[in-house]
Amino acid sequence: MTDIDLCKEGSQKNLDEDTQESKYLTFSLCGEEYGIGISNVIEIIGIQRITHLPGAPDFLKGVINLRGKVIPVMDVRLRFGCDEKEYNERTCIVVINLNNLSVGLIVDTVSEVLDIPAENIETLPKVNNQTGSRYIEGLGKVDDQVKILLNTHKLLFSEETEQIIEALN
Repeated sequence: MTDIDLCKEGSQKNLDEDTQESKYLTFSLCGEEYGIGISNVIEIIGIQRITHLPGAPDFLKGVINLRGKVIPVMDVRLRFGCDEKEYNERTCIVVINLNNLSVGLIVDTVSEVLDIPAENIETLPKVNNQTGSRYIEGLGKVDDQVKILLNTHKLLFSEETEQIIEALN
């Protein structure tokens, strides 16, 4: 399946089949390859109209209406301190379960689902005490490449999650 196929409107994962811990959805962002555990992924959709929420942090682009459910959407580029990029036909929203809240992650392109066994995952070396490393679960070795594996539960601070829930209610 190509990245275009993965990003088509309404492409849904059957999580009953893909709940293995070693499976990661990989995507490109800011020129790097990232992965998130497939068990956290609800679905992948193409970019769509986003309604801005006043007073929200810059990285929280707003909300979308996904089949009658309001979903907050985060631009992961901005969350990671990268430059903003204009959305195009390859830009995707990966809807994930984040602390019992459905959240959309805007990524540059979705690549594929990879099997990365635990023995091919290394912890991040300690480099100063950078706040960006709090998002990283590990580094997955795939052939001659390294995929940055994200801990999706740490993408939002608890007070940010509460702020989103309050805004949605």
